[in-house]
Amino acid sequence: MLSLSLPGLIGAAMGLALGLLNFGVVVSFVETRLRALDRSTNAAEKADFERRITLMRRTMLVLDIVAFSAVGYLFGQTIAGGLS
Repeated sequence: MLSLSLPGLIGAAMGLALGLLNFGVVVSFVETRLRALDRSTNAAEKADFERRITLMRRTMLVLDIVAFSAVGYLFGQTIAGGLS
């Protein structure tokens, strides 16, 4: 049976919040820079560029949520002394 500790879950929630904050800051910065470099000349290239931006946003969201939540959980476990 999977056993989750309260300090670990609190750490994971805090990690999730930090991950979402990181996502907002980093993705907005990267997206702004990428849009400045956009050299699309026709509608097909523009559509492909937008598809890639969307893929980048989704990938960053998943990576941020997973990574920050996992690190937050481990941090919460460590601080509470429950990591064994």
